[in-house]
Amino acid sequence: MLTIRKNSRRRAPRVRNPEHTRDRLVQAAFREVFRHGFQSAGIDDILAATNVTKGALYYHFENKEALGYAVIEEIVAKLTHDRWLLPLQRGKDKDPVDTLIGIVRALPNRPRDVRGGCPLVNLAQEMSQLDEQFRKRLERIFHAWQEGIAITLRRGQSQGAVRRDLDPEETASFLIAMIEGYEVLAKNAQDAKVWNMGIRNIVGWLNSLRAPGSRRRA
Repeated sequence: MLTIRKNSRRRAPRVRNPEHTRDRLVQAAFREVFRHGFQSAGIDDILAATNVTKGALYYHFENKEALGYAVIEEIVAKLTHDRWLLPLQRGKDKDPVDTLIGIVRALPNRPRDVRGGCPLVNLAQEMSQLDEQFRKRLERIFHAWQEGIAITLRRGQSQGAVRRDLDPEETASFLIAMIEGYEVLAKNAQDAKVWNMGIRNIVGWLNSLRAPGSRRRA
């Protein structure tokens, strides 16, 4: 008599990883917001990109605004930290102006980066007047960015590498305004040449911050 044996191997249960799911949602939301803006970002598109259910999304985030806050705090703030604050900290023992020039020259200049603009400025322009919680979170990023540059300039003044007639906070604010201004101009023109021209002008201005007699590097 032929005995048919059932397959004793059972499919392993699917392991849930809530933190991984949450991270995927935030990453997908960032991409959607970067492409279309926060107000036009579609929840259904975010879910389709992550293959996550609406119930899972609302398990992690109370509403769309809460998801937007996470995008600011976990991605937009990290971009500013990684591109500016981290290199400034690592360059503590180097010439401050050289460090700033190196950071500026390393900013993304690919056509797709220019077309999309700066995520921080995009959100500030769109949401600062509409949602106070957005505005406050974005303000904290701008403040940390400005303070990081100001600390570097103050250190340069104490080392004799940066002009003493400069106000570090005002100079830092002006640098940020130039960076973001050229990013907006390049985005509007949809032309990387505008951004590259801006970088050259900003580098020239940064060189003017050197103290008289300090060595200018190529």
